[in-house]
Amino acid sequence: MKHLHMTLALLSVLLFTLRFVWLLTNSEQLNKKWVKIAPHVIDTFLLLLGVGLAVKLSMNPMEQLWLGEKLLAVLGYIFMGFYTLKLAKTNAMRIFGFVGSLAWISIAVKLAVTKQGIFF
Repeated sequence: MKHLHMTLALLSVLLFTLRFVWLLTNSEQLNKKWVKIAPHVIDTFLLLLGVGLAVKLSMNPMEQLWLGEKLLAVLGYIFMGFYTLKLAKTNAMRIFGFVGSLAWISIAVKLAVTKQGIFF
């Protein structure tokens, strides 16, 4: 379960990066049906596996504060990704959003690896 979760996380970030590059280059690839559907499928399974792992390991984000922080970092990644791909109107704003997204995902990875909270 853990390795599948990690693989899906990597796929999610790689697909986000690819979509970001296509957005900057005004590629027609962004209009393909699989590009619109695949991120939602990958992210849904990623979330379900994350919840499944937490349940299997009896981990509560209110008790394991690093897990709560990781969830907040994932929410930051989702928001910044949405900003980057949907809300940002200029390439400078998109680049800012992309870098912010990578920062949030880096925090989530650091928390998952070290299991040491940053803020709490």
